[in-house]
Amino acid sequence: MKCSASTLLTAGILGATAFASSPSADAPYAFTAGYPTPQAAAQARTDADFARAVTAYRFWYPTVSVEGIFNGNRAAGIADNRGMGIAAAGPRQVGFTLNSDTPYGSAALDLSQGPMVIELPPGPYIGLVDDHHQGWVLDLGIPGPDGGKGGKHVVLPPGFSGEVPAGYFSGRSLSNKVLLAVRALPVGADVPKAMDALRAIKVYPLAEAGQPKPLRVVDTTEIAMDSTSLRWEDNIQFWQVLHRIVEAEPVVEKFLPMYGLLAALGIEKGKPFAPDARMTGILEQAARTGRDQLLVSAFASNRPDRFAWPDRTWEWAGLVPGSAQFETASGIDLEARDRWFAQAIVTSPAMFRRSAGAGSLYWLAARDQAGAYLDGAKSYKLTIPQPVPDKLFWSVTIYDAQTRSEVQTDQGKAALRSLFELKDVSKSEPTELYFGPAAPAGQEGRWIKTVPGRGWFTYLRIYGPEQAAFDGHWKPGDLTEIE
Repeated sequence: MKCSASTLLTAGILGATAFASSPSADAPYAFTAGYPTPQAAAQARTDADFARAVTAYRFWYPTVSVEGIFNGNRAAGIADNRGMGIAAAGPRQVGFTLNSDTPYGSAALDLSQGPMVIELPPGPYIGLVDDHHQGWVLDLGIPGPDGGKGGKHVVLPPGFSGEVPAGYFSGRSLSNKVLLAVRALPVGADVPKAMDALRAIKVYPLAEAGQPKPLRVVDTTEIAMDSTSLRWEDNIQFWQVLHRIVEAEPVVEKFLPMYGLLAALGIEKGKPFAPDARMTGILEQAARTGRDQLLVSAFASNRPDRFAWPDRTWEWAGLVPGSAQFETASGIDLEARDRWFAQAIVTSPAMFRRSAGAGSLYWLAARDQAGAYLDGAKSYKLTIPQPVPDKLFWSVTIYDAQTRSEVQTDQGKAALRSLFELKDVSKSEPTELYFGPAAPAGQEGRWIKTVPGRGWFTYLRIYGPEQAAFDGHWKPGDLTEIE
């Protein structure tokens, strides 16, 4: 029998909560004549609140994370429903595993006043709309229903009961605030043309479709932006931000068990959030613990299915192929969900496909050939066999382990890309890339600078992957430490 997504989600969450709430063997609660002592009761209540808070933190992390993206735009002067930011991104744009392969466009759209239209011209776009919980709503461009031929897409708000106008592709959101994220592929390495392609996108309310006034487009390429939740993720601000979101958004029925956990912690729609000193301490500790558990899922998982190849340390960034909600036959894969949102943003079925012709493919390496974490004080070599099985292009981008964003150094770059730095490499001989505090002699063009004292990890991306990327006929070397 096939379970609904709501049933699977509830079962997975309750199972995780029950496990987290089990008392540890070395700290049993004292009972007398079948009743807990006052000290045991107090400790059990504290332990239960802490367990609820850690589980709630891990579940609601994507919701708070996407608020960081919204606030990044707002801080740059791009208000919700007023503008869309575009950027040829680089290290100055702090965002979880953003890259500089393609220019980005993003906007926070507010559906509380009605549906919004996203009008794409024909072209090489890859885009999506996710709700406030980073749940998938709609694909755009090449992976979407328009297939890159262009079209009008309408995003419907919760509870929308009107008719979808003819000629529109549609998606329904579970929240009022949604994230529009779209990339324009730089065909022929023409970044200015790709930026112009982003400027050609029109976003406007459906109610104004007769005489649309599209959102203004703001180029943020040269602006230092922080689109993360880093400043909130390990302290009481996480819960304060989450409370504001719960207040502003409609209740999502399939999340009811998780709203119940929040209510037990003092976060409830329609009520003020005013934790006392005891609960504040529990919530702050839970934020730190929950964040650290997410990072363990991201970078120290012990799941055997994480490996892309049995003889390599490379791992799949996403562990549930083809599912935007991490659904499996037996439930929601909570570990895969934690792992993804600890290191990345947004979801779409297209992002996790493992088949030839998929839009893009991501592999993660946080360890060298010997299994040691990558160290910013050491130097490494990475060998990429040629030809790479890509129909479009490929890249290697490195990220700071603490910010999960592109490394920031005086070199000012964090990627080596086949369209740009590596456009002249041999298509038959292996390509050797270098990473470390200093460039090997003569290899400055194939080197990315790292920072001593800071760990890092890398994503290898293939755009338009071919079959050899999946069946083992092609695979990269491991990162190897060099003197």
